[in-house]
Amino acid sequence: MLNIYLGRFEGKSRKVARAAFVYLLLLGLGFLFAMPLVWLLSTSLKSNEQVGMWPPVWIPYPFVWQNYFVAWTSGNFGLYFFNTTLITVLATVGQLLTASMAAFGFARLRFPGREFLFAVLLATLMLPFVVTMIPTFILFKYLGWLNSFKPLIVPSYFGGGAFFIFLLRQFFKTLPTEMFEQATIDGASNYRIYLQILLPLSKPALSTVAIFGFMQHWNDFLGPLIYLSSPEKFTLALGLRQFIQRTEVRYQEMMAMALLMTLPVLLVFFFFQQYFIRGVVMTGIKG
Repeated sequence: MLNIYLGRFEGKSRKVARAAFVYLLLLGLGFLFAMPLVWLLSTSLKSNEQVGMWPPVWIPYPFVWQNYFVAWTSGNFGLYFFNTTLITVLATVGQLLTASMAAFGFARLRFPGREFLFAVLLATLMLPFVVTMIPTFILFKYLGWLNSFKPLIVPSYFGGGAFFIFLLRQFFKTLPTEMFEQATIDGASNYRIYLQILLPLSKPALSTVAIFGFMQHWNDFLGPLIYLSSPEKFTLALGLRQFIQRTEVRYQEMMAMALLMTLPVLLVFFFFQQYFIRGVVMTGIKG
């Protein structure tokens, strides 16, 4: 009898030790990955003298909150913030709308060449941006769209990107087929099935696409650099780069502006992380 209790105790001890090791490992990795953000916050609150001190000062004293005000007012960041928000919101809406429509067609509609077209779509993922950059620039120049927001917004309304179509298609294929068949028998059209059945059930996957799309457009630097030339049309990424290239670089103000630019992405992920995790887990690899 004693041997049985000892065996159970040893088994529970191993489980506790294993769980403790996993949690400590995750805690250490989380701390390691959070270090750049902590350093960014710390430097943004330092005085000019504390920035270059060695050993580094992790907790500045006093906190110089004025760095944020000075950084924001030294450049036209209010306008840059508006431009970035406008481009990001419109482009993300376009990606959600058209990527979900294309994914619905590939997942639920039957038409000749469907699998071949989907394979061609996936093949475009292997094309790096630099390969299509020049032809795309020539196209937009021919259309007269240079130095406008159109090259940064309109392409999102033509499919939304192969990766997003693939992600949503995989999620749509996990939904019960009988539900769509019953709706068809009841006389629902494909548009009604898409709007009233598919989209309400796809909030996790759509939230995942929204987070990725938001991060893609909010942090985009190369696209605005190529197509925008007027300072009044710059985005935050270009404005921050222009701020860094000034004659006198004050690192604490630069870090303050970088943190302000990063904050919206952190907030979006914080409020939508539940849907994001569910979307990734439920997407699967079916079909």
